Amino acid sequence: MTAHDQMRAMLDQLMGTGRNGETTKYQVKFNDPKVCKSFLLGCCPHEILTSTRMDLGECPRIHDLALRADFEKAQASKDYFYDLDAMEHLQAFISDCDRRTEAAKQRLAETQEELSAEVAVKANSVHELAEQIGQKLAKAEQLGEEGFVDESMKLMEEVDELRKRKLEAEQEYRNSMPASSYQQQKLRVCEVCSAYLGIHDNDRRLADHFGGKLHLGFIKIREKLAELEKTADKRKEEKRKTRDRDRDDRDDRYRERHREQYVGGRELDRRSKRHRSRSRDRKERERSDRDRDNRSRSHRSRSRSRDRRSHSRHSSSSDKRRERDRD
Repeated sequence: MTAHDQMRAMLDQLMGTGRNGETTKYQVKFNDPKVCKSFLLGCCPHEILTSTRMDLGECPRIHDLALRADFEKAQASKDYFYDLDAMEHLQAFISDCDRRTEAAKQRLAETQEELSAEVAVKANSVHELAEQIGQKLAKAEQLGEEGFVDESMKLMEEVDELRKRKLEAEQEYRNSMPASSYQQQKLRVCEVCSAYLGIHDNDRRLADHFGGKLHLGFIKIREKLAELEKTADKRKEEKRKTRDRDRDDRDDRYRERHREQYVGGRELDRRSKRHRSRSRDRKERERSDRDRDNRSRSHRSRSRSRDRRSHSRHSSSSDKRRERDRD
C-alpha cells in the first residue's frame, strides 16, 4: 500500500464515507447484510489472522474502514446490537478451531509413543514451564519496545527463575525414561492456536510463538468472544425489548394512519350520501315535472277531443234543421 493509499484509509477510518461530501460513491451502508459486522467491531478473524499460517483469505463480506467509521457514529445514537452477530460469528470460528485442536491431539496420541502416567506428568510439567517462559519473554520484549524498561527487567527476572525450574523438570523427565526415547521430540498442541510445540524447543522458539501474530491473534479473538458471551444474555433481552418497542411503535403509527384514513373515509361517505340524496331529489323533481307535463298534455288532449265531438254534434244538428226547412 502506497503512502497515498494509507492516507486515504486513515481519512476513511476517521471521517467515514462522506468525508468529501460524497453520498453516492458507496453503494452499501454499514447496516447492509453484505457488510461484516465482526469487522465493524474490530474482531473479524479474516482481518486479525491475515499473513499468518492460518490466513483465512478475504472475508466473504465487505470490509471498509469508512463503513466502520459510519457505524461508530451511528452507534452513539442507536443500538444496532451487532455485538450479538459478531459473537455468533466468533463462536462458529472458535468451535471449528477447537475441533481441529482435538483432532491434532488425537493424531499425536496415535503416532507418538505412549508414555506412562508418571512420565506423562513430568513431560507436561516441562511443557507448562516452557510455555510460561515463552509468554513472559514475549511480554518482556513488548514492554521493552514500548519503553517500559523497569517492567521488562522485572519479567526477565521471573524468566530466569522459571528457567531454573524448567532445568530441574527436564532432569526429572530425562531420568524417568531411556535415553533413546528422551531424544525423540515430544509434541504438544497449543490450546490457544492449535500449533505444535516441542518439549525440546528453546526459549527463542517459544518466545517467537507466544509473541507471534498467530498466537496473539487467537488470544484477541478468544478474549473478545469471552467478553461478548459475558453480556450476551443481557444484550439479547435488551434486543428483544427494543424489537417489541419498535413493533408497538409501528402498530401505533399504522393505527394512526388507519384512523386518519377512516375519518377521511367517513367524510367521503357523508359527502357521497348527500350527493346521492340530492341526486334522488333532483330525479324525483324531474319525474314529478314529467308526470305533471304528461297530465297537462292529457288534459289538453281530452279537452280538444270534447271540443271536436261537441262541434261535430252541433254541425250535425244544423244540417238536419236545414234539411227539414227544405222539405
